[in-house]
Amino acid sequence: MTISEKAAYLKGYMDGLELDTEKAEGKMIERIVDLLCDVTKRLTDIEETTIAISDELDEIEEDLDAIEDFIMDEEFDDEDDDDFDDFDDEYDDDEFEDEGFDFGDEDTTIYEVTCACGNVIAFDEETLEEGSIVCDVCGETLEFSLDDEEVDE
Repeated sequence: MTISEKAAYLKGYMDGLELDTEKAEGKMIERIVDLLCDVTKRLTDIEETTIAISDELDEIEEDLDAIEDFIMDEEFDDEDDDDFDDFDDEYDDDEFEDEGFDFGDEDTTIYEVTCACGNVIAFDEETLEEGSIVCDVCGETLEFSLDDEEVDE
């Protein structure tokens, strides 16, 4: 039995008892039953409003999810297409090769030497074959020879 049905039952029961509403007890019971009916009506209205709000919130949530999916798909599409195209346009592979960078060769050995000034200089096999390198901090020329290289077995 719902709360509305219970309130209606109490009102019908009170009417069936044929209480004398002129006496204090009858007036009190009649006002209590009227109050219960009013509270029940308000509670029913609140429940209906809550259900309507909940339904609206569900629809808003679905709309937001659809918008989020659309935006995320668009961002991934933009990243996949535009960002990498921009990167390719801004940086040419020949530009890096001209500067002596070789990003694709994992077999390249990088050597390091410490200058007397404390600067650590990194260089590749090509520089090693040249036999010398100039310290970019103090300007001293560091020479090395392949004949003196020790091989660890």
